Amino acid sequence: MMNTDDVVKDVKGMLERARPPITKEYCIYRVPQLIRQLNQEAYTPKVVSIGPYHHNSPHLLNMERHKVMYFKSFLQRTNTSMESWIHYIASKEPLIRHCYSDALQFTPNKLVEIICVDSGFILELFWTSNYGTDDMYLSTPWFGTRIFCDLLLLENQLPFFVLHDLFCLSMANFGNYDIDIPPFILLTFKYFQSLNKSNLSSGLITTCHHFTDLLRTFYLCGRREARRSDQWPHIPSVTKLSEAGIKFASTESKCLLNLSFSRRVLKLPKFRVADDTEELFRNMVALEQFHYPGEGYITEYALVLQYLVNTGKDVDILVRDGIMENLLGDSDAAAERTKRLCRNIVLSNFSSDYVSLWQELDASYKSRHLKLKSTLRCDYCKGPWQTAAILLIYLVFVLTVSSIWQTK
Repeated sequence: MMNTDDVVKDVKGMLERARPPITKEYCIYRVPQLIRQLNQEAYTPKVVSIGPYHHNSPHLLNMERHKVMYFKSFLQRTNTSMESWIHYIASKEPLIRHCYSDALQFTPNKLVEIICVDSGFILELFWTSNYGTDDMYLSTPWFGTRIFCDLLLLENQLPFFVLHDLFCLSMANFGNYDIDIPPFILLTFKYFQSLNKSNLSSGLITTCHHFTDLLRTFYLCGRREARRSDQWPHIPSVTKLSEAGIKFASTESKCLLNLSFSRRVLKLPKFRVADDTEELFRNMVALEQFHYPGEGYITEYALVLQYLVNTGKDVDILVRDGIMENLLGDSDAAAERTKRLCRNIVLSNFSSDYVSLWQELDASYKSRHLKLKSTLRCDYCKGPWQTAAILLIYLVFVLTVSSIWQTK
């Protein structure tokens, strides 16, 4: 017979362990399996784990020793006591835990340890990248590039406010006054400066949840909010547009989102398709899915690319017109990576300016398409007598072939 007391006890325990409702504090998300299954590696760190989600992953354990060394080096460099860091992180532990969308299985003490070491690693990495480093191992091109990319993954983040506060705490004890110490946000900008194509000023950043969020800010380039529309634009492929007489040209804008259409010319900023392109966009799109569902600017741009580029021929046209830089070499490979940026992604609305642009483009495309069909009819079938003549020639040809076969 069922023991109801045990059932009640189990249910109460489940409720106590349950995650509180989603709130605005959430900013670091696990990418759902439906999205990540299309490209698992795009969301998984290759060299270094940051934060709790990928901590203790077997393929990342080799970096733990280096992270501890960097952590120790930063504390020594800034004459900071480990106790001061631990005290700060412990006081913020509930808030830090609540920044992660998934329930964390680590104890408070273990989570404090993870945040402490990973923060020290990042701060020392940024410091040595700016002022020079003697670590020949991690500063090699391969490791340097891979760490750079790992720090941008959505699942591989620390809350930005933790890094900022720990940096300020350490700089208060810093004894080398010959160095002009920059604010942490400026140090962060310098580390990720290759992504800041529009030279966005750090002073314009009002909110930064983590590095993936900063990456999205770089791509937005200060773009102001636009009205949203639930209309879904029709976007033909580059090849179809080209066949209908639509031309393509590149713009000098550093913001990828600045598209325009005028006088049958679609202008797009130059963009690059490389090994890391899909990874960067997938993580920004995943962030928008959960944190910016009503402001999916990166998602809609990726969706536009997905519509425009269907085949290698589309890629060839964009490369020819100086819009796309294909570092993959193979046109079909570039098309396939571009096509799958937004698979299994939900986008409920578009920017109204995008919708207007594509409505104008679609109208021009359809009118040109109809005009071309009309031209073909005029060239080859100018009247009923010409049509009758073509049919007569065809019938004579068929009868001739039939008679030849009958004589054999």
